[in-house]
Amino acid sequence: MKLRRATNQDSPELIALIDTVYREYGEVMHTAGADSDLLEIEGRYSGQGGDFVVLEDTAKTILGCHATLPIDAGKGLLTFRRLYLEKSLRGSGQGKKLMDWAVEWARKKGYRQVEFWSDTRFTAAHGFFKNYGFEGTGEVRAMNDGALPYSEYFFRMSLAGPSN
Repeated sequence: MKLRRATNQDSPELIALIDTVYREYGEVMHTAGADSDLLEIEGRYSGQGGDFVVLEDTAKTILGCHATLPIDAGKGLLTFRRLYLEKSLRGSGQGKKLMDWAVEWARKKGYRQVEFWSDTRFTAAHGFFKNYGFEGTGEVRAMNDGALPYSEYFFRMSLAGPSN
């Protein structure tokens, strides 16, 4: 498995991967709203000072992804987005590989704090985030930009400490 930078040409395969994950939780892809970033990956990530990578196998099939996006570069604050992994690979260390990439990327760019929101239904992911060192703050927000209404939990982590 290798990581490489995502391109706009990866959009259909990424949409299919993420839609498969969504359907595990009773959700569907909504590229007219919450998922519109997947239609213009390069502009919405690298074009905004962030990055987006895919995890692919030797057949060049995309099996996972992760992205970084500045919130306030001057304050050293960014968000992580789009951490998704094909179901059979969860718990295999590939999710950690994707998270390690994002944390290393952020530290190299001088970011000091990462924060992000995660759908309340992704309970296994929340355990992964906490084990990795993220703090769940208990904050919940209601969202209406998807195909269906949903809620998200807030997570954060200081990047000042040692790497995981």
